[in-house]
Amino acid sequence: MNKKICIYVNIILLLWFFLDMVGVNIGTHMLVSKASKEDGIFFIVYIAVLTSFIIKDRIGKYLLGVWLILWFLAQFFSHWYYAIIGASEEKLRYFKDTIKLVKNTDRYIPDLYHIVLHILILLALVCLVLLWIKSRKVNRLDTRKRVNK
Repeated sequence: MNKKICIYVNIILLLWFFLDMVGVNIGTHMLVSKASKEDGIFFIVYIAVLTSFIIKDRIGKYLLGVWLILWFLAQFFSHWYYAIIGASEEKLRYFKDTIKLVKNTDRYIPDLYHIVLHILILLALVCLVLLWIKSRKVNRLDTRKRVNK
């Protein structure tokens, strides 16, 4: 895994997350509602940690990794947790007009936008972990070479 691939995956995630800032409707169905007031600070933080990764990957990869873990946990407890334990009528009503992969009127199952968002967050996190593992191996090899000289 190289840094460019991690950056590309994170930019795709950033672009997908941007849809949440503006809201997108497809026909009569909503892909995602405009939530810039609710999620704007998360968007700004993500841009900041992604920028830190691009500029200074030594510290940036840790900031980005922590952010992606926290973001995924927040998404889990905002969506998948309710899919497991059940959701209130209010939550069911809020997401009733969104595009769904699984149609279900009595149980909350995350909509298309959130399923893709969660997959992209996990993909970005996996890319980052693989990059971190690769960089640790390279650092160990460099250290061994310097010691053996």
